[in-house]
Amino acid sequence: MGSSRIGRVALALAILVAAGPLAIAADLKADDYTALQQLYARYNTAIDHGDGEAWAGTFTTDGVFANNFKGHDALVGFVNTWRSNPAMNGALRRHFSADLVVTPSAEGATATVSTLLVDLSTKPVSIANFVTYSDVLVKTRDGWKFKTRAVKAEGPPPAAAAAPAAK
Repeated sequence: MGSSRIGRVALALAILVAAGPLAIAADLKADDYTALQQLYARYNTAIDHGDGEAWAGTFTTDGVFANNFKGHDALVGFVNTWRSNPAMNGALRRHFSADLVVTPSAEGATATVSTLLVDLSTKPVSIANFVTYSDVLVKTRDGWKFKTRAVKAEGPPPAAAAAPAAK
């Protein structure tokens, strides 16, 4: 094999190695994007209706929510607490998500989405919170699932304690 041929083969291999993630990325089809949108809708509907089993079912068996709740039982427990804890007021909150951006990855996909948490206990109905989710998604034999879901609350910081009066 001549040196120019070896150089061309090496260059071709380097291009293939560099294009590996792109080749995987090209494997996401329109059906995947539709299925991912449905995953997000099932997630919101399940937590809004207090269906911990369905909500946990949107995650892999070892899925992690908010870096604190890992695995089926912890995820179901979170929904039960969300709904029953008056301080969380989850029974009277609803999720509305927009701006979903899915990016193919070697593992499956990553995504970000903005979500308004609407508080139905106020009149008029008010926005309780605005969060951004950062997700790692994998395609399982049961369809797309969340592997990890990080939550970042957006907006002003909590009100600071009143400053002591000057003397």
